[in-house]
Amino acid sequence: MKKILGLIMSLTIIAAVCAGVLAYVSKLTEEPIAKAAVEKKERAAKAVMPEGVVSVEDRKIAFVGKDASGKIIGYALEGMDSGGYGGDIVLMVGFKADKKTVVCYKKLVANETPGLGSKLESPEFSSQFENRPAKALKVKKDGGEIEAITAATITSRAVCRAIENARTKLSELD
Repeated sequence: MKKILGLIMSLTIIAAVCAGVLAYVSKLTEEPIAKAAVEKKERAAKAVMPEGVVSVEDRKIAFVGKDASGKIIGYALEGMDSGGYGGDIVLMVGFKADKKTVVCYKKLVANETPGLGSKLESPEFSSQFENRPAKALKVKKDGGEIEAITAATITSRAVCRAIENARTKLSELD
């Protein structure tokens, strides 16, 4: 009995020390991880802006791109859809000043099937969205004009819905 109690005490102490170390490391890395996430969003927003953007302003809901004279020429904001094959798909979507026309998008989060759904960033697929109105984007199987990624129709549909989600949020801005 004493031996079992000794083992229980030893394991409890080891578990408490491990929990303390994990909590310390978590607290230590919390700020750098949050900073890296913000920087990733900012880089993605700059990458999806229309040509001619010289400054990007973060307005919390959307990034606003302005030309040298201060005129708004584009927007970038996150669009999300939870119906991807591997779960959530989160994109940074760039729009022209009309708040309707897609410039391009960059993936922020997507856990799609390697080799299939991961092609959502391929130029063959992503270029189909350039200079198109974001409203009512659909894959050809659903009566639209977007050619789905082969064997990844679920992912393709989720990308269309994520872009529409971003456009809806943008239309509510201002």
